[in-house]
Amino acid sequence: MTAFNPLIAILTQYKLEGPNYVDWKRNLDIVLIAEEYKFVLDEVCPEKPGDDATDDEQKAYQKWIKADEMARCYILASMSNVLQHQHQSMESAYDILENLKEMFGDQNRAAKQTAMKALLNTKMVEGSSVRDHVLKMMSFLNELEVLRANIDKDTQVEMILQTFPDSFQQFRLNYNMNKMDLSLAKLLNELQSAETIIKSQAPPVALNFEAGSSSKPRGGQKKKKAQNPFVGGATAGVKKAK
Repeated sequence: MTAFNPLIAILTQYKLEGPNYVDWKRNLDIVLIAEEYKFVLDEVCPEKPGDDATDDEQKAYQKWIKADEMARCYILASMSNVLQHQHQSMESAYDILENLKEMFGDQNRAAKQTAMKALLNTKMVEGSSVRDHVLKMMSFLNELEVLRANIDKDTQVEMILQTFPDSFQQFRLNYNMNKMDLSLAKLLNELQSAETIIKSQAPPVALNFEAGSSSKPRGGQKKKKAQNPFVGGATAGVKKAK
């Protein structure tokens, strides 16, 4: 059985034609990382070692050259024939990708703006699922990360919290007052715990009786006024997240 090669998926599904540059680049990055060739896009090629070079210097140089050759092959093989012809004479994988960025980089910028707009405009509807909402927000953040938008972890958490309704105000206060350090996964767990508490504090639904009901107070006693268990706000009982 032939071993699975992620290059096959790129060639058959994500071959670069031009308009699909953002998706193609995302999947190319996955393959280059999996094959351990992506470092040639970030690291400068070591100087060609002389006769007196150490074994480590020789190996480092050969490793970079081999990885760059493989990265070039992956990139060129996953292009349309026209783009392949335009780029096959370029010396390094980095040079090819820089030229592609100049040609199609506007798509990346537009995609980044779209993802950021979706992130900022999405608000959680009161009573909807915390899990579904946070996962949606995480998908927007992941998309921005793929598009090379740098948003630090604390800012990501704060952006998500700002999308929650007023019933989670106490949770936001606890987060800020306790200067909590949360990963997105931990944030999801804490918010789900808060969701359970908030739902348990919600007032019961009042029963509506028809005007002709024969139900009357016994012995002429007055009916007691129902006490509202929701005094203090929906988040009054939200415990501080640990």
